[in-house]
Amino acid sequence: VAEFTLAQILLSNKNYFQNARDSAHPESRKSATGGPGNFGETVSLLGAGMVGRNVLKLLKPFSLTVLVFDPFLDAEEAVELGVTKVCLDEAFSRSHVVSNHLANLPETERMIRGSHIASMQSHAVFINTGRGATVAEEEMVDVLRARTDLTALLDVTFPEPPASDSPLYGLENVFMTNHIAGSMNNEVVRLVD
Repeated sequence: VAEFTLAQILLSNKNYFQNARDSAHPESRKSATGGPGNFGETVSLLGAGMVGRNVLKLLKPFSLTVLVFDPFLDAEEAVELGVTKVCLDEAFSRSHVVSNHLANLPETERMIRGSHIASMQSHAVFINTGRGATVAEEEMVDVLRARTDLTALLDVTFPEPPASDSPLYGLENVFMTNHIAGSMNNEVVRLVD
């Protein structure tokens, strides 16, 4: 999951997903733009559990500022990890990429609201490889319809898979995969180690 997330973060900072979407049409190809890049940009991780910490380790070689929202992370541990602890609102408003790794608990259900997505910077990206139930999806859909500059990369949804009539299927700024972030196929051999 951490490796999958790292790849998505690095591509997101280049605005790869929006650029690919814009470059698919001859009339918009010339105006397709890249993102801020992977030097000095800010990334937010939601959750500093096992996956969040592994993503953090993989981000170390890159010159990125990492913000973390995690109610269970104390200030001293945040300093040790080399991150800045922030509230959920700040995690969304201050970062070009927000990656969700929150645990699926009653307290986190629908924690990520449309207002969080709406507060994201221009051309920002929301990644969810955590749990779909942590997102108020209908609110997210409303924002993504209005803010076509935003991109959502959803490896998980709620329900999973989305219903056949889900509006997620029709949004050009939503890229869905069917829960492939975790170990699969020949990768499962690595779980032994």
